[in-house]
Amino acid sequence: MSFEEAIKALDSGIIIDIEVTPGSRSLSVPSGYNEWRRRIEVKLTKNAQKGKANGQLIESLAELFEISSSNILINSGATSSKKSLLVKGVSYQRAVSVFGARLKG
Repeated sequence: MSFEEAIKALDSGIIIDIEVTPGSRSLSVPSGYNEWRRRIEVKLTKNAQKGKANGQLIESLAELFEISSSNILINSGATSSKKSLLVKGVSYQRAVSVFGARLKG
């Protein structure tokens, strides 16, 4: 079981299943992989208030993939720690390569 299970390919991009820990001491995108929940783990410094953590998550992923934050949408779980994000314009292979370099490094 590996983090690739948390990424699903679509025609327009990918869906990434993520588990967020808001209010952490340090920002870490990604911070690990939860093989039981099959979600990529992310630690955010912002608290889950008024969408601040969601905003930080989207900005961090946009930087990671070098795309505009407008290409990232929260598909489900906007108010949950377990989220699915739609990322447009990023291929499955690129996502695996970017996350792989961070998670195995």
